[in-house]
Amino acid sequence: MEEKYIKHRYEPIHPSKEEWPVVKLARERKDFVKKVSGLAEEKVLSITAHNPDILKEELETTLYREKLRIKQNPWVVDPDDEATFWGDVKSALVQISTEGGKSKKEKLEGYKAILNRITSRYAEEIASNFKHSHYKFTRSVVTFGFSRLLNAARVKGFKSIFSNQYTLQDKIQITGETDQLRDLASKGTVVMVPTHFSNLDSILIGWVISVLGLPPFIYGAGLNLFNISIFAYFMNSLGAYKVDRRKKNLMYLETLKTYSKEAIQFGCHSLFFPGGTRSRSGMIESKLKLGLLSTAIEAQRANFQNGLNDIGGKVFIVPVTINYHFVLEAPSLIRDHLSITGQERYYQENDEFSNSYKISKFLIKFFTKGSDISVSVGKAMDVLGNYVDKDGNSLDKKGRQINTRDYFITDGEVSVDHQREEEYTYMLGKRIVEEFHKINRVFNSHLVAFTAFELIKKKNKKLDLFDLLRLPEEDISIDFQEFKGACEMVLKKILELKSQGLINTAPHLSQPMDELMKQGIENVGMYHAKRPIVQGKSGDIGTDDMSLLYFYHNRLTGYGLEKLF
Repeated sequence: MEEKYIKHRYEPIHPSKEEWPVVKLARERKDFVKKVSGLAEEKVLSITAHNPDILKEELETTLYREKLRIKQNPWVVDPDDEATFWGDVKSALVQISTEGGKSKKEKLEGYKAILNRITSRYAEEIASNFKHSHYKFTRSVVTFGFSRLLNAARVKGFKSIFSNQYTLQDKIQITGETDQLRDLASKGTVVMVPTHFSNLDSILIGWVISVLGLPPFIYGAGLNLFNISIFAYFMNSLGAYKVDRRKKNLMYLETLKTYSKEAIQFGCHSLFFPGGTRSRSGMIESKLKLGLLSTAIEAQRANFQNGLNDIGGKVFIVPVTINYHFVLEAPSLIRDHLSITGQERYYQENDEFSNSYKISKFLIKFFTKGSDISVSVGKAMDVLGNYVDKDGNSLDKKGRQINTRDYFITDGEVSVDHQREEEYTYMLGKRIVEEFHKINRVFNSHLVAFTAFELIKKKNKKLDLFDLLRLPEEDISIDFQEFKGACEMVLKKILELKSQGLINTAPHLSQPMDELMKQGIENVGMYHAKRPIVQGKSGDIGTDDMSLLYFYHNRLTGYGLEKLF
């Protein structure tokens, strides 16, 4: 049966803001930051085995990398005292090294003092600055502003400015397991893990959380987004903590992970993009960054250790896919993807969102085009990737109840076992990727882009990917009837996969094929300067940009659909 989209009005699950975990955390921010800093310091000391020589080496590595970052890749959002702080760290390290006659213990204490200064600084930088009054204001601004744009596009004449005919829920459709998510958020702690395609995702998901009547989530947002004043205001107001992807040193990563783990333990619903960064290829993420994901598992084990064995101590993982017809940043993302030769390199953040004017221009274009977005909420899982029922009980593959706590026990006690938890994190990552593919919602734009690219590839079998992408646009032409037949073949396979619960589709895919293709061609990359798919006067199909066509095609990789060609 075809899924129909129904708008719902969701009442808040915690009407009183005093009950919101994120508000309680904001009240205790100073103590919380201090606790995170201390625990991160302990973790680093444990990793370096309390050995002053190993700790010194880590401190020197951190200093070197930070000075390099300040010199080679500074951001507007960086504090003014960066150079001074790291200069002081260097002086303190030199002083300990040059003072003769110090015992190992004295040296260790000196290095620990430096470590404490670094983790304290990182914890303060990472911590969110949530203010309830700002949250309320931001939520109303986002909803009002976006709704005005939407009505201006759909309702003609002066009245459009004041019209309430269309709401954001007409534009951004929320589908899937929303009731289960609301139930579980009122019982335990939710960690939401969405796909990540655009810088808009953070604000979009913040709005979705609000519409569903959920209290604000804390979430990791790239520090680069705080470069722009309008984004910084939204991010702070919506509960974001800051993640700086330039910083790869042990001390920063341990402080970041500790912040996430402690916030989840505190009972704050949390959100992070497990892909780590926007998908540069246009594919649904298949390899996840497991660092922050491991904090959910650590928080669950810590809750069991602290005797929280009931539903209140349970951590639920909820996968979410965001489905767009087009991605603002697609041209630069695919350029990044194609320039990688398999070696990890630092990505200079692109400047599509480099100022408020560009963001405003994009939002106006986005809301005044007739293109929808859908946000699909998947089934909730425990931290081991088992589905849970409406009461939050974990179920095995045969639907039998199991106790998650049993998986953290050694010799009758809940215990820390890093190797075991690494394995659980890897398993959870695999399960999230599976769920992303199941709840991915196919749009007409995805279908036509996938089909067009595969037909071009089929006609040029001898070319590798890079040669294929360099084909002159004037040499690319697909007969319309051939294209239509291929679209019908791909759609038939997609519907077959849907019947097996392996993918999902938007309701508009039930339209007659000619109409579906027409809308798909209009929607795909709808306002890029170069269009991924163009239709000539004869009806034949071509492209203005093979790389962009490849980006949008990639949304449907991972299902074996290529075998049809």
